[in-house]
Amino acid sequence: MSTGGLILVTGGTGGLGRRVVPRLREAGREVRVLSRRAHDSTPGCEYVVGDLANDEGVEAAVEGARVVLHCAASGRISEDSAQIRNLVRAADRAGVRHLVNISVVGADRIPVVSGVDRAMFAYFASQLAVERTVAESGLPWTNLRATQFYDGFILVMVQAMAKLPIILVPAGFRFQPVDAGDVAARLVELTIGEPAGGAPDIAGPKVYEAVELLRDYLKAVRKRRLMIRVAIPGGAAAAIRAGANLAPDRAVGKLTWEEFLAEWASSSHRAVRGSA
Repeated sequence: MSTGGLILVTGGTGGLGRRVVPRLREAGREVRVLSRRAHDSTPGCEYVVGDLANDEGVEAAVEGARVVLHCAASGRISEDSAQIRNLVRAADRAGVRHLVNISVVGADRIPVVSGVDRAMFAYFASQLAVERTVAESGLPWTNLRATQFYDGFILVMVQAMAKLPIILVPAGFRFQPVDAGDVAARLVELTIGEPAGGAPDIAGPKVYEAVELLRDYLKAVRKRRLMIRVAIPGGAAAAIRAGANLAPDRAVGKLTWEEFLAEWASSSHRAVRGSA
C-alpha cells in the first residue's frame, strides 16, 4: 500500500526536479515545491520559498507533507550536509512518513580523501554524507543511486572541454550516463510507493569511454579538436578507472547518448533558426 498525502519536493525547479513534479501531478498527487526563488503556484502544485542550507522556511515547507522527495544538491560537502540535516530535522518534527533521496552510483566506492580528489570528485563524497544522514534519520526512507545525466554532468563536461583547442582526456575514464527523464520516472514510482531503503541503482543502457562521448559531441556540433589522453592522479580517479561509477547490471535506462545528442542537436538547431 502506497503512502498518500502531500509530497514536498526539494530542488523541484532543477534539472531533475522539473521532470519529477509534472509526473507526480500526472499520477494524481498533490505537490509542494521548495525553492529559493518565488514561482507561481498552479492547481495541485504549490511553490514555497525557503533555503535548505540556511534553514529558512524549511519547517513551514515540510508542514503537512506525508512524503519528502529530496532532489536538491550543490555538490559541496558542507552545503549538502547542512541541507539534509535541516530537512531531516523538520521532517521528523512534522511526522513525515517517507523520505526519498536521489544519489549517485559509486558514492560508497569512490574515495575522496586528498586535495586532488576533493577538487574533482567532491560530489561523490557529498552524496555519501547525505545518504548516511538519511539512513540514520530514524525516518522511513528510500535512496536511489543514478549514474550521470546526459543533460547535466556529461553535456556540461564535453561542452567545456570542447572550448579548448587541445582536449586533455582523462585516460581510462568510462561513464554510463542516463536520461534524467528515465530517472524521474523511477523516482516517482519510489516516491508514491512504500519506503524501500536502498533501491536498485539506475544506469544508462551503454558504457562509454570519455573520448567516445567527446567524439560524438564534436561530431554533433561539427567541430574538430586534438585529443590527448592524460593520467589523473588520486584514489578517486583510480576508482573511476576501475569502474566504480558504473552499474552494468543495472543498465535499465532507455535513451542512449547518441539518441540524446541527436535530439539535443535538433532542438538547438531549431532554437537558433527561431532566433534569427
